[in-house]
Amino acid sequence: MVSARPRSVTFVSRNAGKVPETRETLRPYGVTLRWRRKEFIEPQAARLEEVVRAKLHEVEGWAGYVLVEDSGFFIPSLNGFPGVYSAHVLEAWGFTPILELLRSRPREAYFRTVAGLRRGRSEWLFVGEVRGTVARRPAGHGGFGYDPIFLPRGWKRTFAEATPEEKNGISHRARAMRKVGKFLVGRPT
Repeated sequence: MVSARPRSVTFVSRNAGKVPETRETLRPYGVTLRWRRKEFIEPQAARLEEVVRAKLHEVEGWAGYVLVEDSGFFIPSLNGFPGVYSAHVLEAWGFTPILELLRSRPREAYFRTVAGLRRGRSEWLFVGEVRGTVARRPAGHGGFGYDPIFLPRGWKRTFAEATPEEKNGISHRARAMRKVGKFLVGRPT
């Protein structure tokens, strides 16, 4: 599924952990990924799409294709919490408060990624999701973020217990990035 001409995309993120997954997911589409670390000023927003549009605004004027993304961990029985604030909640509190809150609530959860691509004045958004449940306790050492407490639907292991290849096969980020790759296949350079 490689395009006739290789593509170069600048992936802008503060999280180095997202780079290998994104690079491997886009490689089959002929995309060469360059990473540029940047701390974004993230707005207080109700939806990931709003956060991604704000990030795209911050990279306005950059040359070529520029890719940003934002992901969240959503728990419906907690009204979607931590959602768009997932990274901040994890940094401040870790897993313990979430696991405590879920002791007597349904444990369904999902990861959602919104990837934003910009070239010149044009912007495109791509969404990926994976559903599952919150584990009773953290398990595994792979991945990052909420991976140790997320059991994808149909799995008996957390994302943190999976190999990178297994996770990339179904992850929210990989699903969004495959949409980016498919989009870029037919685009003019």
